[in-house]
Amino acid sequence: MGKVRSTTIVAVRRNGQVAMAGDGQVTLGETVVKHSARKIRRLYHDRVLAGFAGSVADALALFQRFEEKLEEFRGDLKRAAVELARDWRTDRVLRRLEALMIVADLDNLLLLTGAGEVIEPDEEEQGGVLAIGSGGPYAAAAAKALLRFTDLDAATIAREALKIAASLCVYTNEHIVVESLP
Repeated sequence: MGKVRSTTIVAVRRNGQVAMAGDGQVTLGETVVKHSARKIRRLYHDRVLAGFAGSVADALALFQRFEEKLEEFRGDLKRAAVELARDWRTDRVLRRLEALMIVADLDNLLLLTGAGEVIEPDEEEQGGVLAIGSGGPYAAAAAKALLRFTDLDAATIAREALKIAASLCVYTNEHIVVESLP
């Protein structure tokens, strides 16, 4: 069985808005096996966005754990993220999960890794950008350029950055889902 490759997720903050876009492609080896996977979720009473790259089963397990942490800490995104990252790094079962997550609310944009890292993007005057997955570097570069040189809103920047990534990355398609807050 070939290596499963999939996804590009990009998140953008601008002018009090946060948007996250994800493509729908899942690839097994050199074959596209799904075009319309949904890799972004709304959590905690629709006040948090979460997107994943990596193994789908692993990501779904992380979504569930993260949602439990959000409930436990009453929607405090940073605290829930730090606690999930700590558990992810130290728990024998969680440590084997192969996925990355971007989580966001109106005040925070965070990247969570299995190494226990919780990373915030550099906030520039125009806003902030995070991207993960096979097309992540392309989407991040496009989003940063669009932030710097246009007046587009966060959702439009996220969508257009993903379209640019899809034109360059064979593991990213143009079946794009965008979620935004507020």
